[in-house]
Amino acid sequence: MTSADLSDLISDNIASFPSATPRIPEPEGNARRSYRTVWISDVHLGTKGCNAELLIDFLDNVDSETMYLVGDIIDGWRLKKKFYWPSAHNDIVWRIMKRARRGTRVVYIPGNHDEMFRQFTGLNFGGIEIRRAAFHDTADGRRLMVLHGDEFDAVMLSHRWLAFVGDHAYHMMMKCNVAVNTVRRWMGKPYWSLSKAAKHKVKNAVEFIGKYEEVVARAAGERGVDGVVCGHIHTAEFRMFEHNGKPVEYWNDGDWVEGCNALVEHHDGRMEILHWPEEMKRRVEGEAAPADAGAPATDPAREAA
Repeated sequence: MTSADLSDLISDNIASFPSATPRIPEPEGNARRSYRTVWISDVHLGTKGCNAELLIDFLDNVDSETMYLVGDIIDGWRLKKKFYWPSAHNDIVWRIMKRARRGTRVVYIPGNHDEMFRQFTGLNFGGIEIRRAAFHDTADGRRLMVLHGDEFDAVMLSHRWLAFVGDHAYHMMMKCNVAVNTVRRWMGKPYWSLSKAAKHKVKNAVEFIGKYEEVVARAAGERGVDGVVCGHIHTAEFRMFEHNGKPVEYWNDGDWVEGCNALVEHHDGRMEILHWPEEMKRRVEGEAAPADAGAPATDPAREAA
């Protein structure tokens, strides 16, 4: 299956998603957290590693005026090898498109795994804007560059074949991750990422992540913006860098394969990374969320200033 065939197949099916009935019904009347902006990336729909149920729970409990889909939402690399698309993945697309119909501005910035959609840059599908990159103005006046981030991955740029080899190894670990968490559910334990833990133990991976963050932040500084939001490396993070004497914010919104994270902007411009498995655990235990909309939230950007 070629990239053109795959994009045609997915594009044809997208038209039928809004009228389809989701397998997991959207709850009615539940209180949702309200944010000005939400960023999510690296969902990898079309793979067994995608934590679809956690993302569905997130979408059912969070609303925003704007949502950025920051790349690798659909994993075209895996779908070209074997088409895998369970009903829960349809449910995610259904919810996102319904959100767009309700008036949420949805901006989709394709990444390297869903690069087949980059050919549609500038178009609008079902209320979803497709962009190569975007600039976002926060409520308190900061300007952020938004892009997937594979543009700054040395492996992707110089050794694309090695990226495919790494992708195969990564998905093997994802299969182990699924098995581990199946056992943990049987034992009544919360979600835990095997691959995320392994990545933080490997020195080369830690060095790569640090260098990647530095390069992306420098690119944002060179473009004269206050910060950058990206995905790609599956590591949710906030860091402050400096370029020509000016502070530059680096935000990574994580992923929905390993960490299950999202980046949100509160209505006053404060930024926060949500670790959704922890949010679900807190909700089950009946605890109040630490930073509900309208409540004080930690703003690491302000603390680091």
